[in-house]
Amino acid sequence: MTEPFRAEQRVLYGDTDSMGVAYYANYLKWFEIGRTELFRRVGSTYRSLEEQGCFLPVYEAYCRYHNPARYDDIIRIETTFSLAGKARLRFDYVLLHKDNGKVLAEGYTVHVCTDKDGKVLKPPV
Repeated sequence: MTEPFRAEQRVLYGDTDSMGVAYYANYLKWFEIGRTELFRRVGSTYRSLEEQGCFLPVYEAYCRYHNPARYDDIIRIETTFSLAGKARLRFDYVLLHKDNGKVLAEGYTVHVCTDKDGKVLKPPV
């Protein structure tokens, strides 16, 4: 197994709901932070991929929630990457509470590499 890329994100007040916990859709936003920071770490960005003609729309997304994130918590985002077919990329994520190590959520996204018109392409990896 590949060593995961790690990023951190603080839970903002606006990320929480009326119960004081992070709104469920924000976990997918944190997945995106892990994914985009992984690209930066390897010397690329979504913008540079798009300039090369490769777009990565989400084909599938999954998130399983284990423990709530709360305002001002620092989340550690662990992201790993793999090929998931001829034109698909898969990113797996684990979100952990930085201070106590509890797993907050885990999941994955699968992306299809396309051109700007939606024609499927081979990923540039």
